Parts: sequence; structure tokens; C-alpha cells
Amino acid sequence: MFPLSMIQQSFIFFPFPAWFADNIAFLFVGGSAAFLLAYLFTFGVIAICRKMGWLDRPAARRVHQHPVPRLGGVAMFLAFVVVSLLFYTPDPELKPNESSMYWLFLVGAAVIVAVHTYDDIKGLKPLTKLLAQTITVLIVMGPFAGWFHGVLLFGFSNPFSSGVPNHQPWYLQPEISLFIHPDPIVHLPQITWLAIPAAIVTWIWMVGMMNTVNLIDGLDGLATGVVALTGLFITIISWTMGQHTIAILSAIFTGAVLGFLPHNWNPAKIFMGDSGSQFLGLALAVLSIIGGAKVALALMVLGIPILDVVIVVINRIRRGQSPLHYDKTHLHHRLLATGLSVRQICYVLYSLTIVFGVLALAMPRIYKLLGLSLVGIAMAVLIIWMDYRQRKRGEPLDPNDPHPTGGDPTAEDAPLPPHQSGDDPATSRPPGSLPKHSQRAQLPL
Repeated sequence: MFPLSMIQQSFIFFPFPAWFADNIAFLFVGGSAAFLLAYLFTFGVIAICRKMGWLDRPAARRVHQHPVPRLGGVAMFLAFVVVSLLFYTPDPELKPNESSMYWLFLVGAAVIVAVHTYDDIKGLKPLTKLLAQTITVLIVMGPFAGWFHGVLLFGFSNPFSSGVPNHQPWYLQPEISLFIHPDPIVHLPQITWLAIPAAIVTWIWMVGMMNTVNLIDGLDGLATGVVALTGLFITIISWTMGQHTIAILSAIFTGAVLGFLPHNWNPAKIFMGDSGSQFLGLALAVLSIIGGAKVALALMVLGIPILDVVIVVINRIRRGQSPLHYDKTHLHHRLLATGLSVRQICYVLYSLTIVFGVLALAMPRIYKLLGLSLVGIAMAVLIIWMDYRQRKRGEPLDPNDPHPTGGDPTAEDAPLPPHQSGDDPATSRPPGSLPKHSQRAQLPL
């Protein structure tokens, strides 16, 4: 039986010549086309949402004051699909199963976007959303006919490697593998009991990335900008590593996200919704695995948001609360409590993303662990500064307070800051309002 990765790319509309696809100008052409389509598609999504009444309406536990359309993720997804079908052609010499990775990713992304579009409109239970995430990960891994045809995280670049693969102990090999390797003939990992650790790690990485993007999507433009910058750095490192087709795919993704940003910038004209945050998280997880050597970069660039998720969850558990407990202790809420505006917070977190992205590109492999340590130090400095500013302003953040500037959490009629998104899912919502949008730092679990 032929593995899926050997299916020819007859579905690609325009098979551009190799010399053009290897030209760096192709990155800008693909990225610009995705930007333009996403920008235009978003106008259509806004119009449909307003016509259908799919609006995120103000409520006591939300911090925007006017009904705002949602489902911006649909515009980004459609732009990415259309442009990638036009401009992206997998390179079997770079990755024999790159073709199957792409198609399985598109199917998985379509599933997660469809499910969470329904969630944005009607609402779904946490277990249903977790099940949808798990099914999506299984689709992307592509386990059938005895092989994994899709994306599987079964190896990590070894920062302590001598660079010589032969005659070296396992801890000095260029890649540390999770018990499995691609078959030398079909170039695919085989489905065996030894593949279970790799499948679990892949699930954790992809679901974790989807939830991380969802959690930082709490202020206008915040998640959109951070994800776009991360996609840009993945594009750059892919191109410098000679992985031109993957760089083109990353550039298309980055362009689609940037095309949505003008609509999502504070004050937002539309929110991306859970359909957006889930698609963006899944795409980052997949793009960081394809071709290898990008997981460390993703960890450095998204290190601050990832650490924020970990710290918030740990603190909730320490207080005897559920990890899904509604509060306002995420990083962007604490920055709001220091007196910074929404745009200023975006600038701060964009700057940190750029700094760590540049470091990830410039640092030799052996220093990547040092880079990850710098992320932890930066997070600690931020926490110390935020605590100082909040004490100085006399507005300590109550972990049970739904309002980011402190106050009585029972004060339902408290004034809300304008044009800001919300946070975790409320236990109740006013009649006729939609479920909480994804610009609310919510775990979809």
C-alpha cells in the first residue's frame, strides 16, 4: 500500500517553477496575498455576524462596552487555505511525508475551526471541546495503515550534540528520539507500543499551544500580534535552514494573521473567537514541528505566555480552586492593574516576543537552554514590577475579582474599561448574549 505522503500534488492549483519557489520574493508574494485576503474576508465576516446577531454583548464580567462581532478566526482560516492551495507545494526531498502533513493539517484545522465556530455561536461544554481538540490532534498525526502519516513530535534537537551522528552515546546524538524513528524505506514512524510516548507528547504540545493562544487572547490585538510575530520567526528560521516550502507555508500563515490585526486592534471591530485562537494555536504547533529544530524557538518566543498559563493554573490549584476557575490573574490583567493601557500592554508583550525571537535566531543550539532561562528571568522581573506598581497604586489584584483593576467582585454594575476583551468563562450570561468570546483568556477545557 502506498503511504499517503506519496500522493502527487495534483490538487495544487499553480505548481510554480522550483526557481521561483526558492526565491525569497515568493515569501512576500504568498504572505501579501494571505494578508490581503484575510483583511478582505474579515469585512465579510463582520457583516455576516452583524446580520445574524452573532455579537459578543457587554456583561458584568466582560470588559468591552459595545456589542462586537466575532468569528474572525474563520476569515484567517479561509485566507490561509486559499493562499496555501495557490502558492504552497510540498518538497518531498526535504520531508517525504510533507504532502500528507499538509493535507492532514488542513483537515484537522477545518475540524477545530468548525467545532469552535459552533462554540462561539451556541456554546459547548468543556469536555466536548477537549474531545474536539483530541480528535484534531489524532487527525493531524494521521495514524492509519500501520504508520503515522502526519505530524508527530518524536525527536528533539540535542543542544549538547557533537554534531557527529555515528559512534556517539545517545545523549550526544544530534537528535534525542522518543523510542521511535522513521522507517528507512517509507520514511514514516511505525505505529507500535513504543510510539505511545511520542503520541502523548504531541497531544500535550498541540493542545497546550491551542490553550496558550486562547489564554493570551484577552485584550484587543494581543494574541493576534504575538502569534503573527511567532509565525514570522518560524518563517525566518525555516528559510535560513533551507526549508523553503515550510518557510512559504509559515509566511502565508503569518500574512493571514497580520491581515486580521487591523480589524482586531484596539478598539477591536471584531474578535477572533475560539475558532481563531484554536486555529492559530494548532498552526503554530504544527509549523514548529515540521522540519524540526523549531520547538525551542517556539518555546522561547512564546515563553512568557506559556509561563503565565503555568503560573495561573498552579496558583489556582494552590488556592484550592479548579484550574478552570474564573479570575483575573493572567499577565495582561495584572498589567492592566498597573495602569497600562491595552495598546501599551500589546507593545510591551510584542517587544518581549521580538527580543526572544531574535535571541532564538542568533543563539547557537547549545545556548538555547540559556535562552529559555532568560525567559524565566524576564517573567520574574515582570511579576516583581507588577506587584510593585499595584502596591504603589493601592490596587492589589483580588484573584476572585472579575475586574482587572480591583474592587468588589459582586459589584455587577461597576464601570468597565472601554474596548477591552474579557477573560475566563462566566458561570452565567445575560439572556440573548452569546457565549464568551475567545478574547478572554479562557481555557477551552
